[in-house]
Amino acid sequence: MKDEMKGERILYPCYFNASLMRDQGRRVPRSRAVKEPSLADIERAVKRCGVRYRTEQKSHPAFWWKREGRIVVAWEHGKEQLLKKVAGFLEVKR
Repeated sequence: MKDEMKGERILYPCYFNASLMRDQGRRVPRSRAVKEPSLADIERAVKRCGVRYRTEQKSHPAFWWKREGRIVVAWEHGKEQLLKKVAGFLEVKR
């Protein structure tokens, strides 16, 4: 069963973590990733994108012990587009 509702995309900090390999959960190119991003870092980047979102205290299934949290974004387009947009704002910050 999918957690994502129609028009929502879930973002986890591991998607943007430059320390991880692709098969460990990173979803953006290493050149656009940052080292150890926090949920707050991603929340600031999503806020700068100007989209509605909410944070949840749930863990990525592969990293269930980390308790990093996640952000659920109201987004009608493809997830890859959203990942690139958020990664761009993460780069600006750091």
